[in-house]
Amino acid sequence: MTEHSPNSWEARADANSFYGFTDLPTVHDRGTVVLTHGKGPYIYDVHGREYLDANSGLWNMVAGFDHPGLTAAAKAQYDRFPGYHAFFGRMTDQTVMLSERLIDVSPFDRGKVFYTNSGSEANDTLVKMLWFLARAEGQPQRRKILTRVNGYHGVTVVSASMTGKPYNGLFGLPLDGFIHLTCPHYWREGQPDETEAQFTARLAQELEDTIAREGADTIAAFVAEPVMGAGGVIPPSQGYFQAIAPILKRHGVPLVADEVICGFGRTGDVWGCQTYDFMPDAIISSKALTAGYFPMGAVILGPDLSDRLQAASEAVEEFPHGFTASGHPVGCAIALKAIDIILNEGLLDNVRALTPDFEAGLADLAQHSNIGEARSKGLMGALEAVSDEASKTPFPADLSISERIANTCTDHGLICRPLGQSIVLCPPFIMTPAQMDEMFGKLRKALTQVFKDVT
Repeated sequence: MTEHSPNSWEARADANSFYGFTDLPTVHDRGTVVLTHGKGPYIYDVHGREYLDANSGLWNMVAGFDHPGLTAAAKAQYDRFPGYHAFFGRMTDQTVMLSERLIDVSPFDRGKVFYTNSGSEANDTLVKMLWFLARAEGQPQRRKILTRVNGYHGVTVVSASMTGKPYNGLFGLPLDGFIHLTCPHYWREGQPDETEAQFTARLAQELEDTIAREGADTIAAFVAEPVMGAGGVIPPSQGYFQAIAPILKRHGVPLVADEVICGFGRTGDVWGCQTYDFMPDAIISSKALTAGYFPMGAVILGPDLSDRLQAASEAVEEFPHGFTASGHPVGCAIALKAIDIILNEGLLDNVRALTPDFEAGLADLAQHSNIGEARSKGLMGALEAVSDEASKTPFPADLSISERIANTCTDHGLICRPLGQSIVLCPPFIMTPAQMDEMFGKLRKALTQVFKDVT
């Protein structure tokens, strides 16, 4: 345990801050890392220590921590019009322009955008939209939401119910009507002697059987991340979306792409649904939408849901839902600049250029006997630790193996994320090949050290 003086930053943080999604034994033993600023992909703490942030903050700081164009856009808009809402038939010019831009870069030929403050709120809003629409169309029983085990969709009560993580049981969640299907992780969920194609077919049949059991007219939507992010970077099994999309369409169940993590370049395309070649009925966006420089989320509705929700709202004169900061002008100005930076100033090109090196680095580390699987898509990847590679046996939970690896990485000046038995990397889009080498070099040292200690 590291001793900190009562007046230290670490002690002050612990005295007055209530932590979320934080390993409390780590805080007790090591203290909080209190940060002061960032440069490019690096962050710095109160002691002047430098860390390469291979987690892009929380998947979102894709342009790094000091991009001059983003800070200039924020400052200019604060000087011009520092805040407003999007209620009562009023919204700012920045909001209008961002909605136009989002539809333009979406896979939809037309649609509408509704703004929130986070991805959690965007998923929550989507469900309220679907429930509102179902009642308006005379189908009040159409309320069930299908997601997948290990999927992550947020932390509000509804979005946490969508999230297929066991920790939500601590809150008495999920709410009734939220159904979690099998995680499409072939390496972990595939049965003995089952091919990947057979695994995909089994999951498609599970969906078909679930719709038959529950009743298609009771299901409001199927919501899926193109690549599961907080589940540990889990790409779908081969042909997964091509197998499930026709089933949903045949039964009239909307398919919603939760692109909070995948959207705006993380998978190597603007949208993850483009990477996996499927057309959703709506898209949930956040994180890279503003490159992390402003809290914002968006529900991007395709033409069918747009038209139906517009008609349902007009019938009762309004859609009675929204947030004070929905469509905030500063956030919208930043988002417009972030989209331009990603699409037109080389960030998306850099993701594509770095992806082969990223994949090669993961594959190299996966040669370690205590790494069971390396998985990735674009600039998001994970290494899954195992105590026995042949049987895929995880380490005992009380070893907190991924937390040990992440803490050791921190000691070496690298920020990465522990998720279950996996270590997740999602570096900023501005990374250079040299910084990629630095990232993998530091991770290699940490893996060697930890596995030597526990095996």
